[in-house]
Amino acid sequence: MPFAPGTAGTLVGIPVVLIFSPLTWPLQLLSVLALTCLACVISQEAEKIFQKKDAQIIVIDEIAGFCWTMLFVVPTVVHTAVGFVLFRVFDIAKPFPAGWVQRKWPGGLGVAGDDLVAGIYANVLLQMLIFLWGI
Repeated sequence: MPFAPGTAGTLVGIPVVLIFSPLTWPLQLLSVLALTCLACVISQEAEKIFQKKDAQIIVIDEIAGFCWTMLFVVPTVVHTAVGFVLFRVFDIAKPFPAGWVQRKWPGGLGVAGDDLVAGIYANVLLQMLIFLWGI
């Protein structure tokens, strides 16, 4: 995707979230952990192929990060839309330690690590919005 590849990757995360959502919470967690590990491995290999740190063509990290955003959240249209926006904001802003993780962790860990942090931040905020305002 030549335009906004991170956003496109996050959009691909929506059907993945829908596949994981009917699972029990332990299976959801294991699935998201497995996807994150896969994202690290694939990102590591992609960096070698493209010979560039965190090349924009690598989007599996956004897919995994969005799955962290939606972990243990019922994926209604509103929750998914709000989660999507929150994840993109945190992924772009890279609040500490996301930017540090991206810069300091080697290979695929750094590529997927910042999205993991962004996804967790977005999940916490989304859970708070659901609890406090019932969105």
